[in-house]
Amino acid sequence: MNLAKYIDHTLLKPEATMTQVDQIIAEAKTYQFASVCLNPYWVKRASEALQDSDVKVVTVIGFPLGATTTATKVFEAQDAIENGADELDMVINVGELKAGHDEQVLSDIQAVVKAGHAAQKHVKVIIETCLLSDEEKRRACELSEKAGADFVKTSTGFSTGGATVADVTLMRSVVGDRLGVKASGGIHSKEDAEAMIAAGANRLGASAGVKIMNSK
Repeated sequence: MNLAKYIDHTLLKPEATMTQVDQIIAEAKTYQFASVCLNPYWVKRASEALQDSDVKVVTVIGFPLGATTTATKVFEAQDAIENGADELDMVINVGELKAGHDEQVLSDIQAVVKAGHAAQKHVKVIIETCLLSDEEKRRACELSEKAGADFVKTSTGFSTGGATVADVTLMRSVVGDRLGVKASGGIHSKEDAEAMIAAGANRLGASAGVKIMNSK
């Protein structure tokens, strides 16, 4: 198993500097990670730096709360694509999901998926598992699939918890082999990474990618 190809090498902290972003990009090239995952401001820089590389550029939409309007998320997605993003990780409207307003959640995801797929870009849907009951997690996965998303993703890493083996297992059981499952948040070791993959994750969002690769 080539663990590097599972990892989205991630730096989403608001205080990330250009020097730190450039380091993430350089590390991604060295270790041949699947991608770098950066905030939208840094997409253009990353895209230019990685144009001669297989490393993709992932960015986040409606991040980290998911509570912007759909129109805002769509604009953010289109802007990111114009700047060179290859994949979009969007946050659902968590409050509307918890309120049972499934049509609003569905239309929000659909709009971003439409923007992404119009440019042949993958869209991952962050459901923020730490804020959801198991029933809500299932419903979020079902709505993501119905909306045409390519992946469901556990977490932003900026809420009350990150990925768990139980959540990845549940999400994979809902989407089967039809969608990808990305585990993110709290993956700090090779053991963590392998446990998530064993549970059904086929992409990992991690800021500790170098540490994971260098651990025995």
